[in-house]
Amino acid sequence: MEEGENSAPARVRDGGPSTRDSGPSARGDTRPTPAAARGPASPDPDPGPDTDPRAEHASDDWDDGLIARRVSETSAAEQAAVMETRMPSTQTAAPLAYDGLLRSRLDALRELVGLSRTRLDSRTLAEAGCVLDEAAARRKLSGQHTVVAIAGATGSGKSTLFNALAGVAISETGVRRPTTAAPIACSWSDGAATLIDRLGIPGRLRRRPLLGPDGESLLRGLVLVDLPDHDSAAVQHREQVDRILALVDAVIWVVDPEKYADAVLHERYLRPMAGHSEVMFIVLNQVDRLPGEAAHQVLDDLRRLLDEDGIALGEYGETGATVLALSALTGEGVGELREALGRFVAERGAAARRISADVDAAAWRLQPVYATGRRTGLSEEARDEFADRLADAVGATAAGEAAERAWLRNANRACGTPWLRLWRWVQDHREFTTGRLPLRAPVEEEATARQRVEQAVRTVSERAASGLPAPWAQAVREAAARGAQGLPEALDELAARAAGPQVRPPRPGWWPVAVLAQASMTVLQVVGGLWLVGQIIGIASPNIGVPVLLMALGIVGGPVVEWGSRLVARGPARRYGLEAERRLREAAAACGRARVLDPVTAELLRYREVREQYGRVLGATVAGR
Repeated sequence: MEEGENSAPARVRDGGPSTRDSGPSARGDTRPTPAAARGPASPDPDPGPDTDPRAEHASDDWDDGLIARRVSETSAAEQAAVMETRMPSTQTAAPLAYDGLLRSRLDALRELVGLSRTRLDSRTLAEAGCVLDEAAARRKLSGQHTVVAIAGATGSGKSTLFNALAGVAISETGVRRPTTAAPIACSWSDGAATLIDRLGIPGRLRRRPLLGPDGESLLRGLVLVDLPDHDSAAVQHREQVDRILALVDAVIWVVDPEKYADAVLHERYLRPMAGHSEVMFIVLNQVDRLPGEAAHQVLDDLRRLLDEDGIALGEYGETGATVLALSALTGEGVGELREALGRFVAERGAAARRISADVDAAAWRLQPVYATGRRTGLSEEARDEFADRLADAVGATAAGEAAERAWLRNANRACGTPWLRLWRWVQDHREFTTGRLPLRAPVEEEATARQRVEQAVRTVSERAASGLPAPWAQAVREAAARGAQGLPEALDELAARAAGPQVRPPRPGWWPVAVLAQASMTVLQVVGGLWLVGQIIGIASPNIGVPVLLMALGIVGGPVVEWGSRLVARGPARRYGLEAERRLREAAAACGRARVLDPVTAELLRYREVREQYGRVLGATVAGR
């Protein structure tokens, strides 16, 4: 497949490790990542891996329509050995089973997507939905097989490595570019047909390896897929690479000493897939072309680049990508790769780790719309300030002061002298009506200051939205704006009821005593006056001192009783005014809470719920802020 792979060493171009490309493949490529290329694969109607259409033409030369050469007699003999291993089988592999943590994370992601559909656009949730679909599809398929793709650039030698692992020339190698026009699958055991169907690889491109004495047990369960070149000039080849990379359980990246630092490879594939390091092999091929210690130097530089890409390396007992150096042409290091693959496949955990890494990738890409790292919510201080603003707008303080004055006025009327009360009654009835309509209060003097109400709503909505991701902050603002519609009118009604006719304030127990004392003072005045009149007209015996004393006591005692009643009434009047203010404040606060704060709080609770689900997706508990 790759240029010059089967050529003699003299025909191979010499050269040491090269620096990153500076041409069209330089870093900065912003093409979509493999995860974005997910899509359903249409099963090919061709026969599966257990049925070989070439068996009918075993005597003919091997030509599947994609290979532009005729095999030699030796190749035909090897192919016959391959045919012997491809007997029909009805074996059915057990489906894949996820562990409890991964199931919990997938359930949380599904719940997260459901809760977010009304707040986020479909494009934002597309990748998460695709991960859920692929996880569900993979779970229904074989858990005893591991699908591993071999990917690489033009000339990297991936097809030679594919053939070396299979033990037979399955994928064509040569100087013509591109040689691999479609992916080829090789399965080491039966029961993988549905997995290969999912990749969209037709039956004519499915092979079985040439198994040695220990080959079946070492790589049993492996499904190896040779991909087209990821940097192929044919667009459809690159699209196939992106599509299949999104579906396989693991990938072997094959690089060569000349293009191991290629910007296309690192920017488009390795760096976006850094979270998938546990299901990645990075193989430096063609080390036979490097003299002396050059192979170790190139391998060290490759490790450095992978570290810059954020890929964890599986060294010193840590989990991560496996990095190897080999030569597929000479066989150097191929055995080590085969053993590493055997251990990897035997664990039967690659599919679950791949899905877990996909969930991680989707979750971290969603982080800007679910978490900002800032404290969120509506504090009690903000709620109280909102209630105070509404109370000021509705005039709660003024209403309390008016209620206090009304209580004092009633006390003065009840405990004042009869002559003062008579004078006030006359004054009240001397204001005759003119027949003209009362003038409407100016707009700026309306009971509810609308601008204050609007400012209060804006302030509380901004405080509630502070620290929230943009979509949820917008939802909070919209909820507050909807609740504010009709709020000034509702507060106007509260203010009108507070300023309307009020029930007479309750009379305290000391009022009858004050009234009786005031009546006594009036009686003394009347008795003294009548006594003096009787003396003047000669009815009563002359004695000016007693009636004058009685009148003086009545005249002085009346104001004294009234003044004392005022002093005693100040405390109850103040309490009555504060109670009236408190009732109006609570009514205004309840109106604002029902119309604005409750909808805003509901949006904050929804955000907190999705935040908790997002924490479950990440596999950690995110405390509500």
